[in-house]
Amino acid sequence: MSKVCEYFLAPQSPWTYLGHERFVALCRKHGVQIELKPMDLGKVFSVSGGLPLPKRPPQRQAYRLVELTRWSDYLGMPLNLHPKFFPVPPDAAAKLIIAVRLAHGTDAALDVTGAIMRAVWAEERNIADADTLAAIASACGHDGKALLKSSETASVQAEYDRNTEQAMAANVFGSPWYVYDGEGYWGQDRLDFLERAFATK
Repeated sequence: MSKVCEYFLAPQSPWTYLGHERFVALCRKHGVQIELKPMDLGKVFSVSGGLPLPKRPPQRQAYRLVELTRWSDYLGMPLNLHPKFFPVPPDAAAKLIIAVRLAHGTDAALDVTGAIMRAVWAEERNIADADTLAAIASACGHDGKALLKSSETASVQAEYDRNTEQAMAANVFGSPWYVYDGEGYWGQDRLDFLERAFATK
């Protein structure tokens, strides 16, 4: 029986960026299949009490910057604390990820996901811009313009909506969120616990 982990994510999330490569590596190490589920975090926040960053109290905003610095230093990953293009509307990027998965499979979509998040947090690029998204997909070895067109179809929108509904049904309230063996794990700082579950369940 194959092991499966659901991966709920918002492509604009710095925490998802910091955990993405490690999560993918852990799944490959333990033979766990990833179900990649980009979701609309704004809608998830609306039912779970979350607030978009500009509406959070100043204490929380300040501590977020401290933690991002700690983690980026610890992991040796470049991260701009104040990216040029952030906050950024995530829908086009999320739907491109879905379009890549439908056309080329999960591994290809995971690669594009990582590239999209690096674009925001390390490369000062605008992932709400169509040309930028097409260029990112093309740099990953795909026909970026064709995929961008596919991402605008009703079937992709339906999957995006379905992922968001599934996230809400699973009591997700942040990104990244991993669900394995019926149990949720919130945040890249819970990957150690997730790996223990991979190894024992």
